[in-house]
Amino acid sequence: MDFTLPQSVREFRDELRDWLAGHLTEEVIAAGRHVASDPAAFEIVRGWNRLLAEHRWAAVTWPEELGGRGAGPLEQMVYVEETVRARAPMPLNVIGMNNIAPAIMRYGTPEQQRTLLPRMMRAEEIWCQGMSEPEAGSDLASLRTRAVRAGEEFVVTGQKIWTSLGQHADRCQLFVRTDPDAPKHQGISCLIVDMSLPGVEARPLATLTGDTDFAELFFDEVRVPATALLGPLDQGWQVATTTLSHERANAARLYSEMQVRLTDLVRDVAGASTESAARLRDPVTLHRLGGMEVRSAFLRILCQRGISASLAGNASFDSASLAKTAWGELGQDIAALGFDLLGPRGAQGRWARERLAARALTIAGGTTQINKNITARRILGPIGR
Repeated sequence: MDFTLPQSVREFRDELRDWLAGHLTEEVIAAGRHVASDPAAFEIVRGWNRLLAEHRWAAVTWPEELGGRGAGPLEQMVYVEETVRARAPMPLNVIGMNNIAPAIMRYGTPEQQRTLLPRMMRAEEIWCQGMSEPEAGSDLASLRTRAVRAGEEFVVTGQKIWTSLGQHADRCQLFVRTDPDAPKHQGISCLIVDMSLPGVEARPLATLTGDTDFAELFFDEVRVPATALLGPLDQGWQVATTTLSHERANAARLYSEMQVRLTDLVRDVAGASTESAARLRDPVTLHRLGGMEVRSAFLRILCQRGISASLAGNASFDSASLAKTAWGELGQDIAALGFDLLGPRGAQGRWARERLAARALTIAGGTTQINKNITARRILGPIGR
């Protein structure tokens, strides 16, 4: 891997840094920490998303005709590094723009692309992703939510769970079974569902921290226009794999977030009290911190290996899956150390909250157990190969 950035990418970084310095305010940064629990913060971040879109910073890899900059993987890597380092909030439609939009660009009709993508970019419509079900989480192909064709409509019945922003969403990329007799990975279709349709119910789910980041979705004979089909009928698995491949494509966020958390942890311990700061000279604490710094560097290399593969035209899913595993475990260990050093009230209770929230890191976006299976099969291969 050669990550000496070309001059054009260095200029891109400088332009972005200057723009963030002139537009990102402390109010926006603070709002980004409370999006899940504060409606006012949610609207502040929505306004930030509109500002990004106006200046073509909302989706730099999108084509220029769709409001992006036509940027490549290196610019995307730099974009994520700089926005995370600046503590800018993630887009409200982070799932929509990173995962769903590429599927719409690939499989959507011209009408779907023209009407849906600009509103998604500006956060005028909030999107969610209807994949996981009570008995079909990591094993998406086991989904049982069904859609039956009735004239020019699909009638949808079923349930989804752990749907990020489901209670806020205006639209859902919904995966349904349209052919119950087809083999497991076939007979699935993807629908773009208007969440205001009769029969749709979203029930917020409270997490350990008390936030309601997720919702449980219920579909009771919801009549969805046939024009809402995304991609070919019964070929939704192709749409799903496109969506999931882009879920891991924003890899730079993984190591950038961990580096910021480590920096924040050392800062909070050093600034808490004289006694607390002295712990930074304790050999056991230094050993734990040093190990996490090494793992953070390893995570960066893993992620950049995937970016390098994509630049060479090769698949990066294997590296991305391994990186996700490393990210989740490292995030949990950083949160645990923060809680051990600062207790439940340290840095205004942040590290107690992180300790609880981090439990989800090895589950969300693909469980560690499934990711380790992928690593074993796709990277390590059969024993004795």
